[in-house]
Amino acid sequence: MWRTYLTAAVGVVLLLLAVLSPAGAISLEEAKAKGLVGEKPNGYLGAVNPANPEAAALTNDVNQKRRQAYEDIAKRNRTSLDAVEALAGEKAIQNTRPGNYVEGPGGWMKK
Repeated sequence: MWRTYLTAAVGVVLLLLAVLSPAGAISLEEAKAKGLVGEKPNGYLGAVNPANPEAAALTNDVNQKRRQAYEDIAKRNRTSLDAVEALAGEKAIQNTRPGNYVEGPGGWMKK
């Protein structure tokens, strides 16, 4: 039962963070569509090209918010941060649109 609640909570967090971005900056969905960022199995966003300053700034901002949300979920559910991060990564990769990037064992690849 806790996994069901945890899955729902992680889903809500990922949805909210998908629409939130720093004022005047590129949106997360736009950055994904342009191939600047992608989802990682650890529940965090990664810059496909770390040399791109816009992608790096967005990645840092989103990951800070995700970390805080994951910590809150873990605390509420009395589970480990690692478990929440792993579940979030699994859900984020599952929900990644075709053509957007995900990180696999060999590096970045289009889904």
